[in-house]
Amino acid sequence: MVFQPGERLHLGAEAEVWSGLWMGRKAVRKIRRKRGWRHANLEKRLGFRRLLSEARLLIRARRVGLEVPAIWDVDLDGGTLVMEMLPGKPLIEVLRDENITLEQITSCLYNSGALVRRLHRLAITHGDLSTNNILVDEDFNAYLVDFGLASIDYEIERFGIDLHVIDEILGASHPSIEGAIDIFLKGYLDEESKLGPAKDQSGGVVPTAASVMKRLEQVRSRVRYHG
Repeated sequence: MVFQPGERLHLGAEAEVWSGLWMGRKAVRKIRRKRGWRHANLEKRLGFRRLLSEARLLIRARRVGLEVPAIWDVDLDGGTLVMEMLPGKPLIEVLRDENITLEQITSCLYNSGALVRRLHRLAITHGDLSTNNILVDEDFNAYLVDFGLASIDYEIERFGIDLHVIDEILGASHPSIEGAIDIFLKGYLDEESKLGPAKDQSGGVVPTAASVMKRLEQVRSRVRYHG
């Protein structure tokens, strides 16, 4: 790989992420971190499968025009992905900007919800739908990153959990933004109204936006009951 590292952007339990240059273009390199407590052979197999899955899902989403990073290089044995660097800042930073207006907040959240519905229509659940993994550019367009926990799914529960994760994070991290999740979910529902029913996929039928919303309510009820 011809990657010139610049700044480390993130160090997490699963991966280390660097900005830099790849073939002269702004890029991001993601390196899966080895888990020393796992058996070496198991660690290698798991790392290989997860990296391959992430690359395939990003390519699948990108191919139909979703705002996700392009994959530029993959080293499965080394556990490394090199991807396009997308514009913008994490949604969590944008929403915490004291200079942002209510109209701009609404655009950020609405566009983010619409993008997540477009992802779900591909039978892809994100798996870690936090405000750190949604980027927003200067025109308040949304982008999705970090597909390390994403998967192909047709079970409605996984779709409902995706929405519940962003629901919980918006409530906990941005309590001053009244109705933040409602704006996000309006974008999610309106996108379905605009595009019409999702096409059947080779593996099954994608749950409708309305049915995912109902499952979100069920997930919320379970969490309140057990909490």
